[in-house]
Amino acid sequence: MAATIPSVLLIDDEKHIRSASGQTLELAGYEVQALDSAEAALALIDDHWSGVIVTDINMPGMDGLELMAKVLAIDPDLPVILITGHGDISMAVNAIRDGAYDFIEKPFPADLLVDVVKRAAEKRALTIENRTLRQELQAQSAPGPRIIGKTLPVQQMRQLLAQVADTPADILIMGETGTGKDLVARYIHENSCRKDRNFVAINCGGVPENLMESELFGHEKGAFTDAKSQRIGKLEHANGGTLFLDEIESMPMSLQIKLLRVLEERAIERLGANELIPLDLRIVAASKADLKELSAGGEFREDLYYRLNVVRVDIPSLRERRDDIPLLFQHFALIASAQYQREVPALSPARVHSLMSYDWPGNVRELRNLAERYVLLGEGCTFEFDQLIPQLDAATESLTLPEKVEQFEKMLIEEALARHDGRIKETMEQLGLPRKTLYDKMRKYRLDKQDYKPE
Repeated sequence: MAATIPSVLLIDDEKHIRSASGQTLELAGYEVQALDSAEAALALIDDHWSGVIVTDINMPGMDGLELMAKVLAIDPDLPVILITGHGDISMAVNAIRDGAYDFIEKPFPADLLVDVVKRAAEKRALTIENRTLRQELQAQSAPGPRIIGKTLPVQQMRQLLAQVADTPADILIMGETGTGKDLVARYIHENSCRKDRNFVAINCGGVPENLMESELFGHEKGAFTDAKSQRIGKLEHANGGTLFLDEIESMPMSLQIKLLRVLEERAIERLGANELIPLDLRIVAASKADLKELSAGGEFREDLYYRLNVVRVDIPSLRERRDDIPLLFQHFALIASAQYQREVPALSPARVHSLMSYDWPGNVRELRNLAERYVLLGEGCTFEFDQLIPQLDAATESLTLPEKVEQFEKMLIEEALARHDGRIKETMEQLGLPRKTLYDKMRKYRLDKQDYKPE
């Protein structure tokens, strides 16, 4: 992931100071937004803003101290650097006690401004990174289904799920075979207010068409020849909870109109009954096919597609999140180790490289199966790993030499962390690196030792 350019908000009512200081910081590599009032700056700040504030104290309207107080109320960790005149020194010292990062006395040399901003920007970057890691750790250690991964597509998907999980909105999950649509559906349920009620899953492609209606809606005794007793259908069983309709594209057209009616009315009638049963449930549907394309071809009801598609969650394929592969493989290997009471054999960097170079048509399911076989068979899996290697050259030929070196270095560190369950001391010794160097490289490659600790 490319490093972002540090941002600086520079606030001063004197134009020549804004111009000179802004130019100095831009030449030092910062992205500078120069403003002439504290009010304008305050409108740009929230607790996610990742930059540094440099502000004069004496300004018309809201002064620098008042701005600092309002900024620190939004985010107490946001660095505020004060520019002071000679008469403001005691005021600035008091401001340090109140939370200011530092102060610079006018007139100041350019290198002093750059040095103070550099230290503040590094502190801010570390604060943001620690917050992200804490959120990641919290997400990974939460009970219930876990969505593992730190690549951008997975982070974006988790962010979307966090926004919609605890809402009543129906959700459409799209993803290739083996990407984990069932896992995402369960994750949505477990992170909603419905988590204490039923999660009911039905594979629309796995139930014979002549049984699907009874399976969904239930029936009364005598509703048809073999209906010897009353049956509660999946929709009614999911009342108060979540109904997961997997492979929704396989649902017969005759039932699609009935499902649409349920979505609109939130009520059902059992087969053979006349009484409407009100429902309070969320429907999560999943498909590996493009439902919009199927709708255009008349193979799926267009009105049902648009009704299901209130919120769409796209699960990235494994080849779109290659940097997550070592972490996922280690996770599945640890699960298999506990299940089969076997040690996890060390995975060589060459094998990690081959894992990351393969296209994984079966996605996460295929990776999990290989991890289980590796735990069971150890070196007996050599042939399977060898089958992944032919794709290596094609996958890496477009990389530059520095990119290949970085990729290999990252794999070595990941392998060492995995072998030692995230313990830094043993990892340092294996790699022959000082602690600070190892931490710097882990930060560079966004590696967290917590991800390699056994569950």
